[in-house]
Amino acid sequence: VQLQASGGGQVQTGGSLRLSCAASGLTFGRYGLGWFRQAPGKEREFIATITWNGGSTLYSDPVKGRFTISRDNDKNTVYLQMTSLKPEDTAVYYCAARTSPFESISVYEYDYWGQGTQVTVSS
Repeated sequence: VQLQASGGGQVQTGGSLRLSCAASGLTFGRYGLGWFRQAPGKEREFIATITWNGGSTLYSDPVKGRFTISRDNDKNTVYLQMTSLKPEDTAVYYCAARTSPFESISVYEYDYWGQGTQVTVSS
């Protein structure tokens, strides 16, 4: 199983980015998916999660209303649309997949992880 995250970069406060995570080696449509982030010196934290069919999503409070998770099962890809970015959003962003088809906010309930993509928001 491989998860390849991309789309990170450097933006100014208020800007937008769209992260993508392409998966291979798994039956993508059967997996719940999530996005997490980790800032220097901090633990990895939950951002967003989505069920196997995109029918349900959950977000952490700091990103609710600004970030949107979505998936395209035909393309084996999960996305994270980020808007109104703030300096505190600066982190390495990771996509993850779990063998359950349902969402989860726990880092411990994911079986596969991407390599991470850096997002830097400057003030």
